[in-house]
Amino acid sequence: MNLELIPQLKHTKSNNFFLLCGPCAIEGEEMALRIAEKVVSITDKLNIPYVFKGSFKKANRSRVDSFTGIGDEKALKILKKVSETFKVPTITDIHEISDAHMAAEYVDVLQIPAFLVRQTDLVVAAAETGKVVNLKKGQFMSPESMKHAVQKVLDSNNEQVMVTDRGTMFGYQDMIVDFRGIPTMKQYAPVVLDVTHSLQQPNQSSGVTGGRPDMIETIARAGIVTGADGIFMETHFDPANAKSDGANMLHLDHLEKLLTNLVAIRKTVNSL
Repeated sequence: MNLELIPQLKHTKSNNFFLLCGPCAIEGEEMALRIAEKVVSITDKLNIPYVFKGSFKKANRSRVDSFTGIGDEKALKILKKVSETFKVPTITDIHEISDAHMAAEYVDVLQIPAFLVRQTDLVVAAAETGKVVNLKKGQFMSPESMKHAVQKVLDSNNEQVMVTDRGTMFGYQDMIVDFRGIPTMKQYAPVVLDVTHSLQQPNQSSGVTGGRPDMIETIARAGIVTGADGIFMETHFDPANAKSDGANMLHLDHLEKLLTNLVAIRKTVNSL
């Protein structure tokens, strides 16, 4: 990836993958700062360029009583505080056109959710802010079709765009990753592999999405081997009690070992 896409990373000297990582949703200031502090300490040690991830609101909930957020402006201000405290860029997802300008005042990267990546007006609104745009590949889309989503950003006079693969629907309640998609999409833009969302098990009868966190390292290793520029994963110090996506999150205590292994694999790949 061209690290100049993200201003705070443009002077980073690293042949590593970069990392988008944080909680699924911003639940409060203390939890966000606690997670960011831990991840920053690990990524600094391993020389991994880092972007803190956190959703300021959750719009795509299975049930009406699911957690959606602590308030838009409150959560966005927490994201800005994380950035200012730890000197790292931040990323959050947007769901409506009006979200684009609002979120751009606080974060460095705007993410288009997979279910919404075909929504032209939303993609264009994100691009027109001048921020980096991260396009999540729809679970229903082929890797080849993402070139059109990327082109929408480019046609909006914004060359700061990357694509994230987050798995493809396999039946009604499972996801798979087609690793052929990584080199395919790298023809269009830098590519990130969203490890934890690729392990979701959606459409459960309970209305709460399940997951396979035991497979996180397997999928992440394969992503590095097949050339992913970046890795995306959600982490929490108490996944069982996280407000969103706890079933497929990585426990924060396991992050350093996983990233250490991935860095070793990346060094081997780079030497070939």
